Amino acid sequence: MGEAMAGDAREIQCNRALKLGALGMFLVTLSALSHRIAQHGSSALVGPYDLLLLGLSTYRTGRLVAYERIAEPLRAPVTETKPDPSGVGETVVARGRGARQVLGELASCPICIGTWAAAGMVYGLHIAPRPTRVFLSIMATTGAAELLLEASEALSWLGRAARRHCAR
Repeated sequence: MGEAMAGDAREIQCNRALKLGALGMFLVTLSALSHRIAQHGSSALVGPYDLLLLGLSTYRTGRLVAYERIAEPLRAPVTETKPDPSGVGETVVARGRGARQVLGELASCPICIGTWAAAGMVYGLHIAPRPTRVFLSIMATTGAAELLLEASEALSWLGRAARRHCAR
């Protein structure tokens, strides 16, 4: 039993080290690109419209990568899709151990992968603004549509629940 616990502790430490390494890579890239932007004399700040586009695009991109079937081939090496415990749908979970598991956790979390996507989009605005704005416009439009769909679906569910409650 002690050997299994020691193995679990090593795996936990390994996963922590891998996550810290990924965070370090994120921060090094952030620093390098921030330095490059500063050297070119451009402002690293984005305007309110860009911030809106980035927010909606990040929301949509995170959900696309983490959940959508179209992105399943990208996730497949590090995640698997299983029936949700509620029985209502499916859930994407990390698979494997070590780096594979850490990447799976990143790829199956829309907020986690969205952070990396947002960084890429912000960098893109400074490095290649025109194609990035086209991408942001597309993703922001679909992000807004997704939010509207979710809101209308939630209102529909509330309406049905209210009708069932009144019928009692």
